[in-house]
Amino acid sequence: MTGNVPGFPQVLSRRALLGGLATVVLSGAAVAAADHPALAYMRKVAKDMLNAHRQGTVNGFKSAIQRHADVHEIADYSLGQYRKKLPSGQRERYYSGVVNFMARYFADQSREYPIAKYEIGEARVDKDKDVLVNSKVFLLSGQTYTVVWRLGWRGGRYKVLDVKVLGFSMVYMQRGLFTSFITKRNGDVGQLVAALNK
Repeated sequence: MTGNVPGFPQVLSRRALLGGLATVVLSGAAVAAADHPALAYMRKVAKDMLNAHRQGTVNGFKSAIQRHADVHEIADYSLGQYRKKLPSGQRERYYSGVVNFMARYFADQSREYPIAKYEIGEARVDKDKDVLVNSKVFLLSGQTYTVVWRLGWRGGRYKVLDVKVLGFSMVYMQRGLFTSFITKRNGDVGQLVAALNK
């Protein structure tokens, strides 16, 4: 994810972005009530993300991300080997910057990929006890994308931990961007925090 932050290269292809963005508007209409309870949660995520997609604004996406993503876990993971270098006094500013970064990224691209229809498939529990929810997006262009959502049970509810688009983890790619940015600045995490909040 790039989010138009100065100093970050545009590394995600439009195809990967398209898959990630399109999947955030998935609906659970085809899901039977007897299915895994995580699928009911995915319907809530879908509703909020579809509203954000239609608005196409940073604030719309920020609201949905803050409501449904485990921002702290995603942000901590994204620092990679530099996690321990983040000063405790900058932690909340960093978390806020990560939300801004993701929201800008989706808002910048949200208007380019019209969705024809979508499907949510089955949910399964992985070895880490996270729930993986399969989904498929059908675009007006005729393209389709397979997306797998990773949900974790956090604080008595599900939270989105990651989204895999075409097999590529969005959080893993974000970590690559962040750690590369910090490495080029001699390990100064503060420069990343500043860039994310511009």
